[in-house]
Amino acid sequence: MLPGNRIRNQSSGHANRKRKERQDELIKSQANDMLKYVTRTKTAKSDEAVGDEINNEDEELIIEEDTSEKSEEEIVGDDANCTDTDKEKAENEDMEDQEEVDGIRSVHENVDMDDLANWKKIDPRMRDRLVEKGPPTRPSIDHPFPRDSFDRCFTYSSYTRKMSNGEKQDRRWLVYSKGKDKVFCFCCKLFSQETCPPILVTTGYDDWRNASHRLKSHETTYNHIVCMSSWIELETRLKKSETIDKHLQEAINKEKKHWRDVMLRIIAVVKTLAERNLAFRGENEKVTDLNSGNFLAFIKMIGGFDEVMKEHIRRIEKGETQYHYLSHKIQNELIELLASEIKKVILKKIQDAKYFSIILDSTPDVSRKEQMTFLIRCVDVSTDSPTVKEFFLSFLEIKDKTGEGIFTTLQDALTDLKLSIGDIRGQGYDNGSNMKGKHKGVQKRLLDINPRAFYTPCGCHSLNLALCDMASSSDKAVEFFGIVQRIYCLFASSTNNWEVYKEIVDGTTLKSLSQTRWESRINSVKPIRFQTLKIREALFFLADNNDNIGQRSEAESLAVSETHGLGGFEFLFGMVIWYDLLYAVNTVSKTLQSEDMDIEVAIFQLGGLVDYLKSYRETGFEKAKVEAMKIAIDMDIEPAFSSKPKRLIKKKKQFGEDAERVDESNMLSVEETFRIDYFINIMDQAIVSLGVRFEQFQHYEEIFGFLFGLKKLKSAKDDELMTSCVKLEASLEHNGHSDVDGKQLFMELRYLREILPKEITKAVEMLEFLKRMDGCYPSTEIAYRILLTIPISVASAERSFSKLKLIKNYLRSTMSQERLNGLSMIAIEHELAEALDHSKLINDFAGKKARRTIFHD
Repeated sequence: MLPGNRIRNQSSGHANRKRKERQDELIKSQANDMLKYVTRTKTAKSDEAVGDEINNEDEELIIEEDTSEKSEEEIVGDDANCTDTDKEKAENEDMEDQEEVDGIRSVHENVDMDDLANWKKIDPRMRDRLVEKGPPTRPSIDHPFPRDSFDRCFTYSSYTRKMSNGEKQDRRWLVYSKGKDKVFCFCCKLFSQETCPPILVTTGYDDWRNASHRLKSHETTYNHIVCMSSWIELETRLKKSETIDKHLQEAINKEKKHWRDVMLRIIAVVKTLAERNLAFRGENEKVTDLNSGNFLAFIKMIGGFDEVMKEHIRRIEKGETQYHYLSHKIQNELIELLASEIKKVILKKIQDAKYFSIILDSTPDVSRKEQMTFLIRCVDVSTDSPTVKEFFLSFLEIKDKTGEGIFTTLQDALTDLKLSIGDIRGQGYDNGSNMKGKHKGVQKRLLDINPRAFYTPCGCHSLNLALCDMASSSDKAVEFFGIVQRIYCLFASSTNNWEVYKEIVDGTTLKSLSQTRWESRINSVKPIRFQTLKIREALFFLADNNDNIGQRSEAESLAVSETHGLGGFEFLFGMVIWYDLLYAVNTVSKTLQSEDMDIEVAIFQLGGLVDYLKSYRETGFEKAKVEAMKIAIDMDIEPAFSSKPKRLIKKKKQFGEDAERVDESNMLSVEETFRIDYFINIMDQAIVSLGVRFEQFQHYEEIFGFLFGLKKLKSAKDDELMTSCVKLEASLEHNGHSDVDGKQLFMELRYLREILPKEITKAVEMLEFLKRMDGCYPSTEIAYRILLTIPISVASAERSFSKLKLIKNYLRSTMSQERLNGLSMIAIEHELAEALDHSKLINDFAGKKARRTIFHD
């Protein structure tokens, strides 16, 4: 750019003179304005003057700011004859003037006021507030104070002054700055009027070798004693509300209470909407507009019954306040504040538990981003009764879905949360190859770093995969579920067909099949199993009355066909068998979905399921046949298999073999063929699949099995118990360190099993008993905590996906990742959200950024 075309950033002399004149006129117009609010008494103490009544105490702070801004706008408006350039310059100057005023008012913005090193200019109002609040909280006695080049540091004993008679006096005025690693004098920092203040007031003192002598000399100086007296006097006045401007202070306190009450209601609305997955914003942000969204609608509704919110809305409508705290930015701040407080509580529980497990699962959201849910499972020891908890932490956007990419994302998340990867004692994922891969999966990469992070495939997902194996084990099984899906598709294809179904079939609803939903198969088969007769009647009705030729043909085929519909005994027989199997599997699956499920109960449930399948393989065929015959008779269907013989297998005739001889093995009956090729095939596939997919659980039983149940513990011989304890120690060892001492664990268990109450049957009950013993059995307590930490399923991750679909729907598809995580945290961990301290939230909100309105207590 040429020099002649450069934009002049410096104001002209004329503009500077005009600016100076406006400032002088403003100062002159406001001269003696404070006398309107102050009445001087004739007492000797002039500092006891009491202010007169303020015209509008409730709005004192806001009105003062609005008046000053309005005055400047009027002054600018007088320059009507200025050119456009002059007007623009004047407006810029006015903005600079306003920034200067705001700078004085907001001199403490974005700084930590608990650190005296950040105190630059203290106006009287800020001084009153700091005195009312008192000196900042001291570091804990075990705080690691940094050491200087002489290997010296600030000591906690410096807070105490030793008198000549041996008594000790607390140095309340002494404040340590963590940011600067220096000490300051609280009272001198606020009240010192010296032209050359001491170093304890200006930059702080950090000569720790001479600190004791320096502090003694400072606290005996005249100026320090005067500042201490001023501090104590002002503190007493503030407590008794007897300051110079008593009425003004009362107005400030009243305004403070009003704004805290307003913020309390705003936070309650934000929390309510977030917990119920409701949208916040509408087309605009006007409280009175019908399309302003749920948030402002709730605010307006509360204002109809609540005086505090009613007054707040009145001020907004009348233009008496500029700071209404109802904008979308404030909403985001409050959502982030609530979520961060909940996360702090969760992280505190995890740190107290020490050991934890990770649970991961992923799904695409409505904006086609891959979202991985990140949960932590641990034993909550913060209460008297330890409980197993699974906490949601965040949704992580995944761009690289390989095992390496997901593991890198996991490592970054753990680092951000300051959680040690060495404390992980379990990892639970679905059965995806990128997660469970034995060579490059996430579980293998984590085991390479921490071999004690026991991997567990999701039990519910494994059961569903076992069902998929069973359903695809034979052609007849595939045909059966094909008929089930065809029945659903026919009735769901139009509203008229669905109305026919509802009129004829009562109490049940048809469900579609799904390969991923855990309960889809049982929900699809159940209506047909118990409403077969009525569903067939509905099919006949559609076959006779439907206007669509294709649907009429489909309905008739499903109602009559023996091989492709409900008209055959073979379908009814298979229906009874499948429902019995699906019901047993679904019962175990729902049990495993419990948040506090542990390995002991999971192994017991899975063992019971395998025993049931083995028993059903031997006796279930005949029982299912009897039940199917009853249904067939009710439907006027012949309760027998089709008489169509099995096709004979022709064998090549050898030399000298009788041509008329036929192998009798090929003459099996239709029923026997059904039993062998269908029933036995399904049962064998189920038993084999469960054994393979739950092999990992059997491995954990070998490690932790001796801790399962009191009976097993009491029945174990000493040498067997010792072997099990040593094996557990080896399994929990890494880099030469083990979580438990096998010999100590053996000694504890050998005595503990003799005194345990008989009513203790579960691992969590054992842990509760051990906690009541208050550290008498530390190794045993650690072993049971690790046992309960290992995850069984990813059901909690699936539940978080339900919240994801509700929060980030197609109307809110552009939601940011931060807002999504905040809303999800409040919605999923709503119990922790309800327990938050609202007063602390308001203080944190006020302290996060400088606020024009006073909220602090």
